[in-house]
Amino acid sequence: MPHYVVQFFLGIAVAVLTVVAFFAILFTGRYPRSIFEFNVGVPRWAWRVAFYGYGALGTDRYPPFTLKDVPDYPARLSVDYPEELSRRLALLKWWLLAIPHYMVIALFVGGLGGDRAYNAPGLVGVLVLVAAVALLFTTRYLRGVFDLLMGIHRWVLRVAGYALLLTDRYPPFRLDMGAAEPAAAVTGRGPEESAPGR
Repeated sequence: MPHYVVQFFLGIAVAVLTVVAFFAILFTGRYPRSIFEFNVGVPRWAWRVAFYGYGALGTDRYPPFTLKDVPDYPARLSVDYPEELSRRLALLKWWLLAIPHYMVIALFVGGLGGDRAYNAPGLVGVLVLVAAVALLFTTRYLRGVFDLLMGIHRWVLRVAGYALLLTDRYPPFRLDMGAAEPAAAVTGRGPEESAPGR
């Protein structure tokens, strides 16, 4: 619960700073470095909380209260800083170009976005319920369920990075399932080095 309270206010800050970054990209073609670090840090923190909580139930290790990367935490997120971004794409990518992804993600998470998306019943909710029941009775995480959840979260976080203007690279329409980010998708990468910690 403490994480959700902090993330609510961080989410407001990300929204405001993304507008600032939008105008910076529009006029200079560059994402201000300090805003970039903050806008990567917030989803990084949210991903750790989702991995710990009912976004994945992937670890018993409590997520740290930090925007920074924590190399030994079992769920990580990193995005390479872009030296230059397309001014033209900044006008389109966060809404028009991302619409097909938003529709797919709505099926995954059971809603059309917003703060309630991870809590809404959708494919993620069903998979986490299956994982919770399996953990309750066997203390083991079902590998197929875990791999699919990681693929869904990886997709969602790639789209979030694109919508937050962090990259010009269009997110692929594919589930890169499994614990580790595929080597071919390293630039603008999503969840990586995640492993069930139970």
